[in-house]
Amino acid sequence: MKGLDRLIVRATEATHRIALVGFTGLVVIALLTFYDGAARYLDLPRVSGFADFGELLFPIVIASCFPALLIQQKNLTIRMLSRLLGDGAARWADVAAAVAVLIFFLLLGTQFVQMTLDFHSAGRTTATIEIPTALFWMIATSILWLCIPIQLLVVLLRLRDLSPPRAGHD
Repeated sequence: MKGLDRLIVRATEATHRIALVGFTGLVVIALLTFYDGAARYLDLPRVSGFADFGELLFPIVIASCFPALLIQQKNLTIRMLSRLLGDGAARWADVAAAVAVLIFFLLLGTQFVQMTLDFHSAGRTTATIEIPTALFWMIATSILWLCIPIQLLVVLLRLRDLSPPRAGHD
């Protein structure tokens, strides 16, 4: 399944770039926090709407971590099952867990879409500087929906792990 392996490599590269965007947002929030704290201490002008920036950026920062986490399969796994029931049962449990994560992200993504639509139709804005929030939630929701094809790749990998390796193939 060299095609699947190529998809995994491309998806890994793409998810790392997305995570980098999230990390950049986190750095921006940290710099704003540092400046706001220093400005308070030094009696300098503070960041107007400081809490608003966190409200806008944190959903994107958090959502941007999920695709990379899923493709690298860094989520919680319990390896004790292979010792108790054998490798075959553990591989089937891995498939079931991967499918459960896929279903979870489908449900979560659906809820995010509904919430984003609600924010948009209500014209929700941040409290202090009144920036519309829907666009930022659309970005976070889009990133979250990217988790679905990523997790589908993980399910396919888990299914591939069920079959024994064929002679002459890696």
